[in-house]
Amino acid sequence: MELFRYSKPIGLMGKSKLAMGISSLLVIASLFLIFTKGLNFGIDFAGGTIIQVKYEGAAPIDVMRQKLSKSAIFEGSSINEFGSPDEVVIRLKNSSESVTKDIGDITREQLAGTGKFEIRRVDIVGAKVGSELREKGIMALTFAIIGILIYVAFRFEWRFAVASVLALAHDLTIAVGAISLAGLDVNLDVIAALLTILGYSINDTIIVFDRIREEISDSSAKTVNDIIDDSVTRTLSRTVLTSLTVFIVLITLFVFGGEIIHTFAYTLLVGVIVGTYSSIFVASPLLEILGFNLKTYRAKLSEKAARAVEKEKMRAQFEQGIV
Repeated sequence: MELFRYSKPIGLMGKSKLAMGISSLLVIASLFLIFTKGLNFGIDFAGGTIIQVKYEGAAPIDVMRQKLSKSAIFEGSSINEFGSPDEVVIRLKNSSESVTKDIGDITREQLAGTGKFEIRRVDIVGAKVGSELREKGIMALTFAIIGILIYVAFRFEWRFAVASVLALAHDLTIAVGAISLAGLDVNLDVIAALLTILGYSINDTIIVFDRIREEISDSSAKTVNDIIDDSVTRTLSRTVLTSLTVFIVLITLFVFGGEIIHTFAYTLLVGVIVGTYSSIFVASPLLEILGFNLKTYRAKLSEKAARAVEKEKMRAQFEQGIV
């Protein structure tokens, strides 16, 4: 049984200008943040060294800074709390690959006398490897968007494809802007989150577009606006239930998942909210803005159906030996 039932379609298209205005402001604000504040590329993309240290009690961060400042290896390093007061992360901007001695052993020596602790993790990424990872991450997002564009254009029509890709660009821009606003590190987990957002958002959009196509075939009296309103209304129950379920899971990960997946969960949270919004208020109204012609599309559907009937007729004749 559906959670929501509506006696009449929601007047979505009557509010499309307001929705597009809000989306435009969010995108502009996100781009402003990205180009002014920029992104904090983490160790995966910028290269460097991360050392995770866990103390039995609260970590003496000030004492740690004094101890590490005595070594040239830790010059310019940063020490931050990592999820709890007893755990910290030491970040070195430069890779320690050239150091002959294990960086973990050096850290133990430098922090001797600061309390009982253990080195839980040491990650080292060279600058060249970080640059390659950054390029491959951008390529992954680019190829994913191109693949979605081709798939939607083949399955529906080019205006549907452009509308869906513009909606995806809207989602990614706002998600990246939210990362810049929060000042979080951009690593491979962020790329994974953005790719997940692409899949989630396009799935929602495809469901709405499928319903629009069905409404176009079933009714010849409706206008484009009426069909969009009716299609979004009929799929709203599924959209809300799916998004709410995913949202609950992501909130749980964000609150209880720990610092390791904090950025991943944060990015997905923003992406799910924005992706749900865009599939309802951005992708469908873009069809009208792009000049989608209902009469022309119905003519194409009729022509396609006629070809299918003719093909089936010829096949039947061939099987009967008439042709």
